[in-house]
Amino acid sequence: MDRPYILALDQGTTSSRALLIDRAGQVAALAQREFPQHFPQAGWVEHDANEIWQTQLAVARDVLAKAGAAARQVAAVGITNQRETTVLWDRKTGVPLSPAIVWQDRRTAGHCDALRSQGLAPRIQRKTGLVLDAYFSATKLQWLLDQVPGARQRAEAGELAFGTIDAWLLWQLTGGRVHATDASNAARTLLFNIHRLQWDAELLRLFNIPASVLPQVLSSCGVLGETDAGLFGAAIPIAGVAGDQQAATFGQACFAPGMAKNTYGTGCFMLMNTGSAAVSSRHRLLGTVAWVGSGDTPAAVQADKTCYALEGSVFMAGATVQWLRDGLQLIRSASEVEALAASVPDTQGVYLVPAFAGLGAPYWDGHARGTLVGMTRGTGRAHLARAALESIALQVADVFAAMGQDAGMPLHELRVDGGASRNDLLMQMQADFLGVPVVRPRQTETTALGAAYLAGLATGFWSGADELSAQWQADRRFEPVLGEAGRAAKLARWREAVARSRNWAPT
Repeated sequence: MDRPYILALDQGTTSSRALLIDRAGQVAALAQREFPQHFPQAGWVEHDANEIWQTQLAVARDVLAKAGAAARQVAAVGITNQRETTVLWDRKTGVPLSPAIVWQDRRTAGHCDALRSQGLAPRIQRKTGLVLDAYFSATKLQWLLDQVPGARQRAEAGELAFGTIDAWLLWQLTGGRVHATDASNAARTLLFNIHRLQWDAELLRLFNIPASVLPQVLSSCGVLGETDAGLFGAAIPIAGVAGDQQAATFGQACFAPGMAKNTYGTGCFMLMNTGSAAVSSRHRLLGTVAWVGSGDTPAAVQADKTCYALEGSVFMAGATVQWLRDGLQLIRSASEVEALAASVPDTQGVYLVPAFAGLGAPYWDGHARGTLVGMTRGTGRAHLARAALESIALQVADVFAAMGQDAGMPLHELRVDGGASRNDLLMQMQADFLGVPVVRPRQTETTALGAAYLAGLATGFWSGADELSAQWQADRRFEPVLGEAGRAAKLARWREAVARSRNWAPT
């Protein structure tokens, strides 16, 4: 039977999604379900791992039903996922020992400070490409092992399994037969040596993590296992896995060194392909694994080689608009923000620094907190809405400037994707604050598309990079209209506002 589809599972921070991708790289069907966010204490963010699995399974079934497609019409499954979020579960029962600790969670910031004070940060960064921060998985896993009663003893006895969300889904999809991750996700744990492509014994000792809990690290593009036949009516190869931002980079066809993309989701994540070289950042960006090919995959995935990337992470992007909706109740839906912000010509000097979960790149200040400055009696909800959109674009501008300096080359354009990339006002702001064109593709589902591309290349669904690059088409190009003097003044004032937000929370 013909297999005209790839099933892409896109497990995000606030929702689980599934998409059927056809050979032209188009979305044949899509299903999505949100799931609850849990905030048990200030700075804590948790998910129910079972809810993640159940919603992901449900949307996978939904999307097949929408398309009237049987499992035997699906050539492969690709998985992409929220990164760093940490799950610890029982190997025999598959039951999580506790709620998953989400990437946004700050409960271990103090522990990171203590390790940093011991002078360990440079050594960790040399091995992992990462800064020492609570954002990553190692201290989250260490916290679970220390705080969940009996967890450390059970882990040392080989009874427990750790994974980021990709590994959790792989375990569930394969009926517990595969405990594995790919290098792009392993590279986000602070436990993985990105130069040797293996778990690092010294880092495991430093974070007191028993090796017995770790998943096997496999290629991003290659068959990792197959789905349990009972889930969809037939077994389907699982042939591609990558963290969401690496998948989006692949979906944007950023196959050549120097190409960069920015994804506007819950957070903002800018990645630049640096090829076979892991670039050491001087501006607190991250060096990370983009993807790893297997021996029989095409050149797009650097067969038998590792493709690296520079990354800048902004914690609050779409989540800032959610805060306007849910926290301040200034809007009823996220889609209203563009019209409200466009109803005023400027913010009247108001700046919002959305450091609700600290600041990411290039500041990495876990003790920064959200700050709103410059208000007067004339400040209205439209000014706050516009300041919120500007805050997203200004955070990205900070990362963009740092990335160009680290790469030693100017970035001449930025490819964009993610939900907020459909906001024309935000994209124009972005071009103005960067001073280079911002290019939005016709297909903005690039995260799921990247997972599908990896799975499709591994199974011969697509022939190689040339075919995938030909599928990428621009929808709109936003040219900067703000002059250089205006841009410099805006960025300088923004950085003053950032300075007021920093080191606010108690250590």
